[in-house]
Amino acid sequence: MRKILLASVILISGGTAAAQAADGDAAAGKSVFNTCKACHTIEAGGPNRVGPNLHGIVGRKAGSVDGFSYSAAVKDAGYTWDEQKLDTYLKDPKAALPGNKMAFAGVKDDTKRADLIAYLKSESK
Repeated sequence: MRKILLASVILISGGTAAAQAADGDAAAGKSVFNTCKACHTIEAGGPNRVGPNLHGIVGRKAGSVDGFSYSAAVKDAGYTWDEQKLDTYLKDPKAALPGNKMAFAGVKDDTKRADLIAYLKSESK
């Protein structure tokens, strides 16, 4: 019984970031995205800027936008962006993916980050 309880606690705590993103408010996240607009576009077919276009980022392989010059860290990340990866990355980009070129300190506020991820997810359909 203790092993089942411990496993449940581990599973629940491990899913907290993804659960927060799932609970985010996309409308509020659109406002949070205003900070990102200096470097990124999000509309379908939008151009790359200093950073890549983010339309469809949820479910997209890291480092895969055509025409954008990624750092080796992002090109070689070997994963697909999902809510949990985005949560970790957006909280502290330099720590989450050392060597990436994004000059942004991150979104430290959990609620704002969850809202931003919900917005990015809504723009990934």
